[in-house]
Amino acid sequence: MLQSNRSRFSDPKFVALIATLCCLLWGSAYPTIKLGYLAFDIMPEDIASKYVFAGYRFVLAGLVLLVLFRATGKQVLSLSRNQLTSLLVLGLLQTGLQYIFFYVGVGNTTGVKGSIMNATTTFFSVILAHYLYKNDKLGKNKIFGCLLGFIGVIVVNFHTDLLEFSFSFKGEGFVIVAALIFSITAIYAKKLTATIDVLLVTGYSLLIGGLALTLLGLGLGGRVTHFTPESTGNLIYLALLSSAAFCLWNLLLKYNKVGQVSVYNFLIPVFGTLLSALFLGEQIMEFKNLVALLFVSFGIYMVNRTRKEAIVPQGSEALRSSR
Repeated sequence: MLQSNRSRFSDPKFVALIATLCCLLWGSAYPTIKLGYLAFDIMPEDIASKYVFAGYRFVLAGLVLLVLFRATGKQVLSLSRNQLTSLLVLGLLQTGLQYIFFYVGVGNTTGVKGSIMNATTTFFSVILAHYLYKNDKLGKNKIFGCLLGFIGVIVVNFHTDLLEFSFSFKGEGFVIVAALIFSITAIYAKKLTATIDVLLVTGYSLLIGGLALTLLGLGLGGRVTHFTPESTGNLIYLALLSSAAFCLWNLLLKYNKVGQVSVYNFLIPVFGTLLSALFLGEQIMEFKNLVALLFVSFGIYMVNRTRKEAIVPQGSEALRSSR
């Protein structure tokens, strides 16, 4: 079964399909979250309630994965103390701390700049992988591909705001910190999946981080009310997309090189823009959207041109620190 998963999730075409699906799901969160704020009557400046809303989303997502794991007949709590501690750290950092920085950051910058700063996730991932893994080095193709992808993100978000140079650490800076935290914890999650089932790693990370966000939001006076069929459906969809996307993404990282997977992150703002236009009534047939998609697609192709190299060993086997 393990060998079957390795073969499937390391197949280039399957990787491209699943990674694109994950980014499509995450991209759909852009308009869905906006609609959720409207449905739950959460004001733009109400960061505390946004923490609670995100907390509910991730708690539900984590529970879905843990229930699925239990349905296979396996024990959810059959972990050592060290493993539980590792999952606690992952959850507090990847889902908790990352989103704390992210929500404060986007609240203190424009949507355009926030989206572009968040795209630095890919750069952090490939740079970290270069120093942590012997077989995931930076090369000309990878550097060129990442630059093309980043240009695509800038194109799809191009606005006059970009012509006004300004940088706020509590705004753009916090978004960059959130991107760095996500990159570090994604590699940490990859290491954990070498010895712990991906469903458990992802489920506990979402559940623990979701609980932390919920408690923080409630402690700051945040509230999520106005539960209706529409708002509840919105929350359930966000939970399901999170459980599916994060679990599949961790599976891809388990069996593939970080750089070859993380470059697909450039698709998220492109899909987010297109889906926001579709569901929020914004302009979709803009030439810049097509240009952005072409840049990102070619960037992904360039990064993965060396795909015929040996398949990365799973988890910590390729980590320099473990040798």
